Amino acid sequence: MRYSTKFKLLAGSALVTAAFLSTNAAIAQEMTIAFASNELGATSYDPIRSSNLNTATSMIYDRLVEQDADQSYHPHLATSWEESDDGMEWVFHLKNGVTFHDGTPFNAQTVADWIPDFLETENAYLTAAIASVEVIDDLTVKFVMERPEPALLYNLASAFMGIPGQKAYDELGENYGVTGAVGTGPFKFGSFDIGLETVLLRNDDYAWASVLSENQGAPLVAQVTFREIPDQSTAFLELKTGGVDLLLGVPTDFLEILAAEPNIKIIQAPGTGIVYMPINVTSAPFDNPLVREATGLAIDQEGIVASVYNGVGAPAHNFLISSLPEANVAAGLNVSFDAARAGALLDEAGWMMGADGVRAKDGMPLEVKLFTENASEFTRLTQVVQAQLAAVGMKGDITVFDSSTIRDEYKADRHQLAVRSYDWNNSDILDWFFSGERLGYPNVSMWNDPEGERLNKIAMTESATSAQRITNFTAYHEYILSQHLFVPIYQPTKNIAYNSEKVGVPDTIRGTRFRSQTLVDIVVN
Repeated sequence: MRYSTKFKLLAGSALVTAAFLSTNAAIAQEMTIAFASNELGATSYDPIRSSNLNTATSMIYDRLVEQDADQSYHPHLATSWEESDDGMEWVFHLKNGVTFHDGTPFNAQTVADWIPDFLETENAYLTAAIASVEVIDDLTVKFVMERPEPALLYNLASAFMGIPGQKAYDELGENYGVTGAVGTGPFKFGSFDIGLETVLLRNDDYAWASVLSENQGAPLVAQVTFREIPDQSTAFLELKTGGVDLLLGVPTDFLEILAAEPNIKIIQAPGTGIVYMPINVTSAPFDNPLVREATGLAIDQEGIVASVYNGVGAPAHNFLISSLPEANVAAGLNVSFDAARAGALLDEAGWMMGADGVRAKDGMPLEVKLFTENASEFTRLTQVVQAQLAAVGMKGDITVFDSSTIRDEYKADRHQLAVRSYDWNNSDILDWFFSGERLGYPNVSMWNDPEGERLNKIAMTESATSAQRITNFTAYHEYILSQHLFVPIYQPTKNIAYNSEKVGVPDTIRGTRFRSQTLVDIVVN
C-alpha cells in the first residue's frame, strides 16, 4: 500500500530537471514522503515488487483508475466500471487504442496477466481479494472476488498499481525497474542511476490522458531528470538560483523566503499524512504503557505547529489525517499536550524527578534514544521534541541517520523513539505500520498484540461495504490509540514552489499528490 508511497517518510529532497521542447530550462522536484516508502533511495521502478516508489513512477505507468484531491475516483485506462450488489464481481471497460512504450497493446488480457504477478510480493494485499480475472472481450475484464473489497478503487489508483508491460516484465525479470521499465504513461524510462538521478523521455504517442488533465496528448516537456539531493537547504537554493524549476514538498520554513522571490510561485494543497513519533514498545522503559502514555502527553502539538511550522498545517492528535472518517475516534483517545498529567504518570511508573531535572528509577536515569533523519525540518522538530521531553524529566539523546541507514536501525531493533512521517490517505496505513507481520520496519513500534491482529484482520478482510470498513477501521484505530504506540505531532500541507518565469503550473493540483496528470499540463512560458 503505501505510497509512494505507500507515498511513503522522507528526510531529503528529490529534484527534477526538465528539458522542454522550446527551451533548455530545467524542472526540479523535491518531495517529502512519509512512511514505509521514501522518495529518496528508491531502488527500482517495479511497482509490483517495490515497497518504495518515487514520483517518477507515475510518469512511466498509467492506472485503471485515478483519484482526485477530493478523493473521488475517475476513469483512466478503464473508461467505466460496474460493481455487483454483493460486491463479488467488478467489470471494467477498457480504453481502446492504448499501447505500451514497446509497442505491445494494452487490453483485457494485459490485466488478466498483471493481477497474478502480485502473489507472494510485499504488495499482495492490493489484489488479495481478487480470486480470478476473466477476459470478457478485448476491452472488457471481470474481477471475480474472493470477498468484497470496498477499497478496490483506492488500490487500483495507487502508484503500486501502475500497469507494466508484461513482455518487458517477463523478459527483464529481477532487473525490471532497474535496467528498464515499460508502461503506457506519458514518459518513457530513459536511465536510472540509483541514488542519483532518473531520466525520463516524452512518449510522443501518448493520447489517453485521464480526465484530470487538460492536455489529452503528449506532454509539452521533452525530457525530465529527477535528481536526488538529500539536503533540503541545497534543494531550496537550487530553486532560488535557477538550477531547478519546480520543487515539491517545500519545507514550511522556506515558504516565507520563497514567497519574497518575485519569480517564485507557491501552491499549497491538503496534506495526505502526518508527522509522528513511534515508540518501541519492546524497549524499556517503553514496555510500560504508563511511560508511553506520558511520552505522548509531553508533546505540545499546537506549540510545534506555531514554532516549527510557522502556523502552516495543523496539529495531529491521532494516526490518521483528519479528512478520513476513521479519524473520528472517541474524544478521550485523541492525544493532546498535558505536561502535568505526563508527570503524574511517570511518578506512578516509579520514575521520580531528580535534582538535575532528569527522572530516575532504581538508580537509573530516564535517558532514551531519539532517532531522526537528516532533513533540516526533521532535525529541528526533533530538537523541539527533545526539549519537551526534557521538561517532564526524560532525557532524549538525538542520533541523526540518512534515510536508508535508519531503516537498518529499525530492523535491528536498536531504536526507542523516532521522529518520522508518512504520506498515505487511506486508513489501511494502520495495517502497514502496526501489523505484527511487519515488525522492525515498517512496524517501528514493534507491536504484536493478539487483539490488535484480530481487529486488523476484520478491518482489512471482513468489511463488505464502505460503511462497514469505516466502522471496522475506526475500532482498530481506537484500539491502537489505547495502547499508546506513538505520539501524533503534525499534519503538514503539500507545498509546491516553481519558477514562474520558466514554467506554468496549474493553480489546482488534480489528484491526491503531484503525478503525471499535472506534469502533462505544465507549459513553458
